Amino acid sequence: MNDIATVYAVFADAEEAQRIGEMMIEAALAACVNILAPCRSIYHWNGAIEHATEVPALFKTSADKIDALIAAIAREHSYDVPAIVAWPIVQAGPGYREWILTAQVPDLR
Repeated sequence: MNDIATVYAVFADAEEAQRIGEMMIEAALAACVNILAPCRSIYHWNGAIEHATEVPALFKTSADKIDALIAAIAREHSYDVPAIVAWPIVQAGPGYREWILTAQVPDLR
């Protein structure tokens, strides 16, 4: 069933996650975006250990849109090196796969 995926990305704040999430939905690159609660991140950056509060988000998409979705998120992202990764969905509940594949049609009204 590897025709759907979840793309995980981390943002500087909830406003950035919301703005980019809405853009990806409007562009029909994702069927849904879940913006999660802020998290604490600890990471190496420029030779130092950094601490930050960040906002993770999960983008539900079809496998054929992963590259375009990752590129679009990266273009809009405030980080020099944003964390954006795709996880293939190997199994899904009844109807979920079809919803992901059909929900990404832009509104043509």
